[in-house]
Amino acid sequence: MEKTFNLNDLVVMKKPHACGYNEWKIIRVGVDIKIKCVNCGREVMLDRLEFIKKMKKVLGERNE
Repeated sequence: MEKTFNLNDLVVMKKPHACGYNEWKIIRVGVDIKIKCVNCGREVMLDRLEFIKKMKKVLGERNE
């Protein structure tokens, strides 16, 4: 079963970011997925397969 995610969803990754937080907001969806750390604002781009492998769960949509 593939986990579904959309633009502006908040996701939890398996490993925390260097700042100690592991919640990210999806800011671009396509062949590559761009995510932004909720704590420090760092942006990271991952290919879709790598993102799906590293994602733990989807928390839902968050508008800020």
